[in-house]
Amino acid sequence: MMKEAEILNLFEKTGALLTGHFRLSSGLHSGNYFQCALVLQYPAYAEKLCVQLASYFKDDRPTVVVAPALGGVVVSYETARALGVKSLFTERVEGRMTLRRGFDLKERDRVLVVEDVITTGLSTGEVLETVRSSGAKVIGVGCVVDRSGKDIDFGVKSRSLVKLDFPTYNEKECPLCKKGVEIIKPGSRR
Repeated sequence: MMKEAEILNLFEKTGALLTGHFRLSSGLHSGNYFQCALVLQYPAYAEKLCVQLASYFKDDRPTVVVAPALGGVVVSYETARALGVKSLFTERVEGRMTLRRGFDLKERDRVLVVEDVITTGLSTGEVLETVRSSGAKVIGVGCVVDRSGKDIDFGVKSRSLVKLDFPTYNEKECPLCKKGVEIIKPGSRR
C-alpha cells in the first residue's frame, strides 16, 4: 500500500500536479490542478493506484465499476481489472450523464463508482443518479484524489487515495483573477 506522500510524489514526478490559474470542471477557480491523465498514461502507475483503490472495496463485492468519462475511464478500467469485474463509463448527453454504447446495469449489480479527482462531487453525484435510476445498488465511491477539502456524503462508503484541501474560488472572489493571471481550463467538461 502506497502512502499519500508516495502517491503525491508520483503526481509530481509525472508533472501531474500543476500550479497556475485553472477553471475546474465544476466552474470554480484554483491555483492547483491534478491532471491525473499524466499519471495514468503510465500503465504501471495506473495499475498500482487502482489496485490500491480496489482493495478498499473488495470485501463489498462489487460486480461493476462505473466512472464518468473522460477522466474516470482509466480509473474505472484498472479498478475493475483489479476486482475481476466489468468496467463501464457514463457520458454527458444533452447535459445529462447517461450510459451509452450498449452499456447497461441490472438490478442485481453491485456498483462501485470511481473518479480520478473529486472537487465538488457534482460529476460523481450525476453518475450515482444514473446508476440508481437503473435499479442497481451502489456499494461505494472511490477516487484517486479528493481535493474537496471536506467530507462529501454520497450516502455510501467513500474512500480516496489522497485527500487534500486546495482552495477553490468562485470567479468573482478569485484572487488570481483579481491579479490578472491568465486562466487555463484543462478539464474534460467544456
